[in-house]
Amino acid sequence: MASPSSELSGSELEVLRALWDLDAGTVREVLNHLHERGRAIAYTTVQTFLNRLEQKDVVACDRTTIPHVFTPLVSREKISRHRLRSLIDVIYDGAIGPAVLQLVQHERLSAEEFAELQRLVNRLDADARHASDPTDNTTDN
Repeated sequence: MASPSSELSGSELEVLRALWDLDAGTVREVLNHLHERGRAIAYTTVQTFLNRLEQKDVVACDRTTIPHVFTPLVSREKISRHRLRSLIDVIYDGAIGPAVLQLVQHERLSAEEFAELQRLVNRLDADARHASDPTDNTTDN
């Protein structure tokens, strides 16, 4: 699949999210999961979206079982990365820094999220200092 998420509609993505939550599932299981999340949707609509996702090589369908079982072929992380990259390309001309600053300045982070962000910044800073240190004689042998 050339672009794992650009051709996915919001509703297809919602069905795929339910399937990720389940790891694999029948149309009925996906439908029930969506209903539990407050989404009023018909059985045949879920079936149509799962069939479309299969045609787009985003999910696989095991037709040897009755009822058929659908399994995601593309991870949540891959779709997320692709959609974020596309958004950053369109809104920020590909510049990640302004996008991250926008999120950090205008969204509330939990203590855990802030700590994780701080660890990432510290690691990136250490990596950058290590890469630019001409006296560093360590090798990857």
